[in-house]
Amino acid sequence: MNVANLQLEGLLMAVAAINHVLVKKGVLTVEEIDIALRKAEAVETGEDRSEGMSASSRDAVNFPIRLLELANQCQPEADMPSFSKLARMVGQMKEPYNDQM
Repeated sequence: MNVANLQLEGLLMAVAAINHVLVKKGVLTVEEIDIALRKAEAVETGEDRSEGMSASSRDAVNFPIRLLELANQCQPEADMPSFSKLARMVGQMKEPYNDQM
């Protein structure tokens, strides 16, 4: 596996853990984090950003956002699933784009 992929894996899990702590401490709610992540995904899948991108490129851009959305749904009582489990869940929840290339 590419070292950069491992670094991104670690970064995503670190952000998920930070989000978990923010919820536990009452700084943010699960809903607030979910709204922020949904807004980020909407920007990334918007016409301006995704015009001319293949479906696989859009999936790549949205993968980290979707992984963090799933990790956020585990808040605050549940243990954080592993990266591989979250990644598998992202693949299972992926919806096809209207304009598959």
